[in-house]
Parts: sequence; C-alpha cells; structure tokens
Amino acid sequence: MLFNSYVFLFVFLPILLGVYYGVLRTIKARNAWLTVMSYVFYGWWNPLFCLLMMASTASDYVIGKHLYRAETESRRKLLMTLTIIVNLSVLGFFKYYNFFAGTLNGIFTWLHLPIYAPILANLVLPIGISFYTFESLSYTIDIYRREVKPANNIIDFFCFISLFPHLIAGPIMRYVDLDRQLKDREHSEGKFAVGIVFFVTGLLKKLVIADNVAPLADAVFNAKTGTTVLDAWLGSLAYTMQIYFDFSAYSDMAVGLGLMIGFEIIQNFNSPYQSTSVQDFWRRWHISLSSWLRDYLYVPLGGNRKGKYRTYLNLILVMLLGGLWHGAGWTFIFWGLYHGVLQAIERALGVRHPLKQLPVWGQRFATFLLVLVGWVFFRATDFNIALRILGNMVGYAGNQPITPLHLARPISLLFLAFATVVSMTYPNLWNQPVRLNFRTAMVYGLGLVGSIILIMTRQNSPFLYFQF
Repeated sequence: MLFNSYVFLFVFLPILLGVYYGVLRTIKARNAWLTVMSYVFYGWWNPLFCLLMMASTASDYVIGKHLYRAETESRRKLLMTLTIIVNLSVLGFFKYYNFFAGTLNGIFTWLHLPIYAPILANLVLPIGISFYTFESLSYTIDIYRREVKPANNIIDFFCFISLFPHLIAGPIMRYVDLDRQLKDREHSEGKFAVGIVFFVTGLLKKLVIADNVAPLADAVFNAKTGTTVLDAWLGSLAYTMQIYFDFSAYSDMAVGLGLMIGFEIIQNFNSPYQSTSVQDFWRRWHISLSSWLRDYLYVPLGGNRKGKYRTYLNLILVMLLGGLWHGAGWTFIFWGLYHGVLQAIERALGVRHPLKQLPVWGQRFATFLLVLVGWVFFRATDFNIALRILGNMVGYAGNQPITPLHLARPISLLFLAFATVVSMTYPNLWNQPVRLNFRTAMVYGLGLVGSIILIMTRQNSPFLYFQF
C-alpha cells in the first residue's frame, strides 16, 4: 500500500484514525490497533511478508529478554552473536543470495570450474526488510550495551518494529526513540494539524516534483545509445533531484503520519544539497542510516581512535557496507566506496583540502557535483551505462538520438529547474516554524486537493527506496 494511493488516503487512513480516536481510549489498546493495522498495511503487497517480519520481531523480542537477564558475560555474548547471525542471515538470503551466487558463477566460469551455484528466480525481496532488520538489530545491541531495557510487553515491541509510517522506507528508528512514546504520548489538535502539513508537503514533493523529473532521468539512463552532453547532465541532475524529493517526501509523510497518531518521528534530511563537504552531506542525507552506521559499525571498528590510517580504512569500509545495504549490485558497492574514499580524503587533508579554499557557495557547488557523479553509479544498472553517461557528460557523445531529450521534455525541464533552486537555496521544513492559521489551512488544503486529483488521474509510482 502506497502513501500516495487512493486506497491509503480514502480507506486505510480514515479507518485507522476513526477507530484510534473514536473508539479506543487506552494507550495499550491504541498500540495494539496500530500494530494490527500496520500488518494490514505491510501485508497489502504480500501477506507472506508479514510472517517473516513477525518471526523476526518475535525472535528479537525473546532474545532481548534473555539478553537482559543473562548473568554471565559468555551467555550475553552468545545471545548477541545469535541475534546478529539470525538477522543478517535472513537479510542476506533474501537480499544478497542471487547476487553472490551470480558473482560466484562468473568466477567459476572464468576459472573453467564445473561448479554452479543455483539462482533462485522466484526469490522475492520483502519490502522494507533492510529497514526493520536494522531497527531490530539496534534494539538487541542496545540491550547488550545496557543502554536500554527490554520492551515492557510484546505488543509495544511489535508496534515499534511494524509502525506503518516508518516501516517501509524509514527513518530507521531505535527503540530509545519510541520507548517513552509507546508508554505515553501527547495527542492534540495542533500536533495533528502539523502532521497534516508535513504529510501534504511530502505528498506534493512526490507527486509534483519527483514524479515529474523522473521521465527525464529515465530517458537518459534507459537510453540504448549515447546522448548529447547537455542531456547527459540534465538526466543526471534529474535523478539527483528525483531521489532527494522522492525519499525526503516519504520521510516527511512518515513524520506527518506519526504526528497524527501522537508519535514524534526523527528527522531524516536536513537540506543535503546545501552541504559544504561530503562528510557534511552524510550528516544531512538519510540521517538515521548515517547515525546507525556510525554507532553500530564505525565506532565498534575503532572509529578515529586507532590512528589516522585506521580511521581512513574504517570510513571506506563503513561506506562500502552502506552501499551494499542499499542494493545487491556492484554499482551500489562502488557508490559506497566512492563516498568512503571522498570522506577519507577530506579527513586526511583537513583544512588543506581544495574545497576549503573556496567560498561557501563554491564549497556547496563542488560538493553537489561530487554527489551528482556518485548518483550516476547509484542509478545505473551496470558500469557500462554509468561510464557511458559520464563519458557523454564530458563530451564523448557516441551515437546521439535524432531528437535531443531536453527538447522532447520541456515540462520536465521546468520542474527540474524549480527542484534544483529549491533544494540548493530553500530552508528545510524542519527549520521553519509551522504557523497554524487560515492561510496555512488554505494553502495545504488546496495542496491536498491537487494531490488527490493527481492520484486519481494517473498511475501511482512507488517510492524509490522501497527497493532497498
């Protein structure tokens, strides 16, 4: 079920809110209702996905209880090892089995070995598995570190993992973020109204901007031949805007939906295209993933405490794994490696880095270009496509199409220009006070009506991060 779908807006959400506010009064009953409806939301794609998430959640709930009660360090380590193996094995099988099997088959063929790893053609990647696996893992790790206590009851824990606003594409929540809110949270008309503002803002980002620049990006990345220099840049810029407005739209909608039911969901974006360095970019982009990788990978690996060369290696390794988390493909791995190397260079050079010699606007522009180049590898389905587009961008045009893409898609160009200006100059919604007045009601009311019209008159497109 998509946030930007007719069934969600006119069936699921009214039923959920109607029962939540009109029938239920206790926090326990409301948490139980949210859990049931979150499973309905998740099972809309495939009911079998619910069984997998239910088993994973129950496993970590039980292990968390035993981990907290364990009296010896050896038993604590055994339980911690068990939960890591179980969670990563499930994620690894569904998300990475075919990738690694295909890679091994390529190696076996190259070595002329009569060995073949079977490819599971019917293996389906459960939606959101990367997100809820990391959330569940952080819960048991935090218990092991004695930073949190286990959930009071199984309903609260199931609600934490399955809570529908952040279930499919984040933010990646930690139990400490929602622990108190699961026990008691504020509900008010003002909070609900702010939630509507965030939700409608996200809906407009998705429907008006992301979906309208997507055709230009798709045309360039799906082209069978080379494109003009201008089109290669426009296509790459279009995807740079598409992924930001698409993903941040989901995060805004998640925050808004959370506020409607009393939850305060963490910020996941903070104007990333206004960053002055790649390290700054990762403090602003997908904040919940960046902090997860920092706290559960970078710091345990030694962080910056074991010398400068180990620090550089840790940065590269963590970002490489971050790329692999996004997708089972060599282009994703290279994208992570690319960002890791850039961060290591920034850390090594410090104030001597060429970017630091530029004015702020120059630092922002240079960082933006570096990020844009990275998105080419992220979007391309293989290295040949990525290298072809990068070649087109620097003048190697190859076989150009008869009609340049920028002439064939003028509407997309208008939205692309608007998106670029907004993302690089406009302050984030989080950094602006939401004024609840008649003007706000009119603006967002019209925005909601316009969004509904768009939903009813064209085919809905899924959010990009659903595939991760």
